Amino acid sequence: MIMKPIKVKNIEIGGDKPVLIAGPCAIESREMVLRVAETLCKITSKLEIPFVFKASYDKANRLSVESERGMGFPRGLAVLAEIATEFDFPIITDVHETYQVEAVSSVADILQIPAFLCRQTDLVLAAAKTGKPINIKKGQFIAPENMKFIAGKALSVGNERIMLTERGSSFGYNDLIFDPRSIVTMKEFGFPIIVDVTHTCQKPGASGGKSGGDRKFAIPFGKVALALDADGIYMEVHPDPANAISDSEIQIPLDSAEKFIEQIFLSRSNNSNIK
Repeated sequence: MIMKPIKVKNIEIGGDKPVLIAGPCAIESREMVLRVAETLCKITSKLEIPFVFKASYDKANRLSVESERGMGFPRGLAVLAEIATEFDFPIITDVHETYQVEAVSSVADILQIPAFLCRQTDLVLAAAKTGKPINIKKGQFIAPENMKFIAGKALSVGNERIMLTERGSSFGYNDLIFDPRSIVTMKEFGFPIIVDVTHTCQKPGASGGKSGGDRKFAIPFGKVALALDADGIYMEVHPDPANAISDSEIQIPLDSAEKFIEQIFLSRSNNSNIK
């Protein structure tokens, strides 16, 4: 199937250049999110990489009820609205409930279906009916071949602006594996394919009620993804990962982000790791 690039604001996803989708896992505070957005905007402008900013206003699918979720709905969404007015780049955020879709679509340029919810038909349909591009993250429990059926739900309501994101597959308990074959398989469906290089490093539930992981694999995973013609790289960036409320072991330190992005997108030396 011939892929149709998705035009969003001033960029094209699935065009000649791979895009970067990046930002903090959760909106922990207005100040933190604005700092990350400004820094990533400068880096991607300097490196001439098409950029989409991501951040979650609510981390709704946490393992423990004691886990922090971020600013939540609608306060976190209001922060994204502020960013949308201050910067020119597109914004993507995930939506967990059908009742939130209308409000989120008024702010975000791309709606994201979380991996754990990718089979929730009503949610996929509600997001697709907005006419906005939708990014469906492949569930950890889903074979890449089966993502064509989930994309078909969006197609059934006339939305062809679909992206699919690889983010690892369950590999026993508390671990994920990145299977590069999924890129090749899903590319055949005719949609832009993104690879989430931070979540593919995740070890779900491996750190005492929260996710662990090892970010050192993110750079090689990113290089493999682009070598297989993935249309973009997705990653989470935080000013102080060790004290982040989620994914502290896989988010990329903000002060290392430029070096990290260069190594993936500009094929720099792979001898150094992000600590």
